[in-house]
Amino acid sequence: MGAKRKRVALKDRPIAVSVSGEQTAEPAPTVPKSFLGLSFEVGSLARIASYAGEGDLVTMLRSLGAGVLRFGGVTADEQIAWTDAQTPRPAWALGVLEAGNLDGLGSLAAASGWHVLLTLGFGHFEPQAAAREAAAPAAAQGQSPEAIDTGNEQDSYARHGLRQLPWGPLQYDEQVSVYRTAIEALAPGIPLAGPDTSGSSAYEKWGLSEAISERPAMLTGHHYPLGCAEQPPPSITRLLSQRIRQLEEGSLRRYLFVARETEVPFRLDETNTVSCGGVPGISNTFASALWAVSYLTQAMTMGVSGINLEGNPANCEGYTPVCAPSAEDLASGTLVAQPEWYALLLTRALLGERPLQTRIAPAHRPNIEASSFLAPDGTLQFVLVDDDLPGARNVAVHLHVGSGFHGATILSLRAPSPEALAGVTLGGRSVAANGSWTEPPNLPHAPNKGGEITVVVKPSSAALVTVAPLGK
Repeated sequence: MGAKRKRVALKDRPIAVSVSGEQTAEPAPTVPKSFLGLSFEVGSLARIASYAGEGDLVTMLRSLGAGVLRFGGVTADEQIAWTDAQTPRPAWALGVLEAGNLDGLGSLAAASGWHVLLTLGFGHFEPQAAAREAAAPAAAQGQSPEAIDTGNEQDSYARHGLRQLPWGPLQYDEQVSVYRTAIEALAPGIPLAGPDTSGSSAYEKWGLSEAISERPAMLTGHHYPLGCAEQPPPSITRLLSQRIRQLEEGSLRRYLFVARETEVPFRLDETNTVSCGGVPGISNTFASALWAVSYLTQAMTMGVSGINLEGNPANCEGYTPVCAPSAEDLASGTLVAQPEWYALLLTRALLGERPLQTRIAPAHRPNIEASSFLAPDGTLQFVLVDDDLPGARNVAVHLHVGSGFHGATILSLRAPSPEALAGVTLGGRSVAANGSWTEPPNLPHAPNKGGEITVVVKPSSAALVTVAPLGK
């Protein structure tokens, strides 16, 4: 008989992560408390505003701290019009907004502690109607939106038949100036945001022109890593690839170059996985949560002032952090947390912290990302995301923190698979039926041995690792 083979267990794949007390190579500011946000179509505004006094949305928003609700999208330009006693409904409008809708939105903002970024219709050039809409919240409740955007993806207006050529930043600036004059006459002091471009390539020209000509309080733009009609078609593998992360870093650099050169903060006010509302089997899966954790922390590290994840509360099969499973739930505001909501819950712990320079070795490593942040009290927090598919070996992450720290606590984000539509947990817990989530009192612990903490990360999972300084 031949010699009996001995089974050899596959070892975890090791990587080393170290941090520097210095800021990132391109210094990033402290992550703003209002970094996290949600984005909805203006066509959903009336419905969302009605949740101020019912449903789960207020509880869910409060669980993330003080964020930003953005209302915009194609419906702002092509479907929904403002109407009041002086503003009749135009023939092109499929629906309207009224003072009561914005009153309800103000109540939602007050109840949740969130701010509002409102997009005024610009596709149809109606500056007086836009001015009356901008003035309505202050007239009703004494408070105005955090900022207003004039139009959605204005760089694509000519392609969509909303403007005739020539159409570019020069023509846009001329028309925005008319809007600003009308708005200032009725609602003085409301900050302007823009140019809300469809992507970072268009922003290089439009954003610089906006910053110089209009001096907005906030620069804005959009990002979708995958296109709904592209070939090869979108897939989970592509969404979670290192190639996508590299492209996203380049896109963020284009956005932030203008912001830094002009000293105007930049907010990515609309983003999600796949354009055109998302793709079922990708946008509504656990893979979307892994993508969101990586992208949110990448943007924090690079100095973006905030991100709004786009969603549709009426469509649980597309991209959306929250949605209503039925028409009855939509009417009552009974919302459920989709996988991306868990990404927001994980990253909320980083608000108010300072990104640190993070080094990962070896350079050719598994499909894992690591970022680190420093809290005001000296606590270190690491975000680890392993995008490898199930079946890959675990990754043993050796965190080199030095001897001045305790061991680590580990908050894990997991699901049965990247394709999973349900079963997502954060710290082993799901979001409760009322929209709340509470961190478990006893999290897994990893000791500090000679200044090194080893955390084992499973494929297709993420973790928030918290390391407190000695004496705390």
